[in-house]
Amino acid sequence: MAMDAIFGDQITVGYGKRNVLTNQSVHIHSGQITGLIGPNGSGKSTILKSISGIKPIEHGRISVEGQDIDVLNPKQRAKQIAYLEQAPTVPGDLTVKSMVKLGRYAYCHGLFGKDEHGETQIKKAMVEAQVAELANRRIDALSGGQRQRAFIAMTLAHNSPVIMLDEPTTYLDLTHQLDVLNLLKHLNHTQDKTVVLVLHDLNQAAQYCDQLICINEGQVVKTGTPKEVLTEELLADIFQVKAKITFQSSCQYPQLMDYETLVNQ
Repeated sequence: MAMDAIFGDQITVGYGKRNVLTNQSVHIHSGQITGLIGPNGSGKSTILKSISGIKPIEHGRISVEGQDIDVLNPKQRAKQIAYLEQAPTVPGDLTVKSMVKLGRYAYCHGLFGKDEHGETQIKKAMVEAQVAELANRRIDALSGGQRQRAFIAMTLAHNSPVIMLDEPTTYLDLTHQLDVLNLLKHLNHTQDKTVVLVLHDLNQAAQYCDQLICINEGQVVKTGTPKEVLTEELLADIFQVKAKITFQSSCQYPQLMDYETLVNQ
């Protein structure tokens, strides 16, 4: 049985007087890729921000590797979990290397921000994200796919065991979407990174994720493998879509075919 890298127990999170999540529990397995899926506005991003410690919870408990996240200061959290928001913004005149260096803030000490292993980790992160040759290029001179890999390099510079990404394939064409997902899969396999990401493409979620957590209207509806979660019944109930489920010849993951919306029918 897979061990939990992150455990959220009966968490409640809200904005103002409105609760987005109420008494919800999530288990993020160590060394796996976990996909958060669900309709728009269902609470996926809120869960991601909560379990990464960015959005404080009102009730419940979140632990990382068995340690309560609320006892960790921001730098300690950053060494455990690296979080990449959906549409990150940085000054366009920054070079790729300068931006990746921002991911090392948790390791900077003293008046001048000394980081003993910074240069080595920055180079390593750029190589891993395949942007080393772009180190001196300005961010505003990059293509969408290059920019996203540069942001992932900044995330890797944290050198944390867990990385979380909110819709990392948004605004990318199909080729660059697959480039990003293949990169995350590679990092998961070669470095045992625990990866948590929000995805809208259910076929991609089925193919790249070991575990799926389906969320609807602030409720964790179902958790399990893609085979267990992506059923014709769930697609109809949660996504209002009628789809035929087929399987690849390897029988490793389901594939959705013949979509048909059920809305207003």
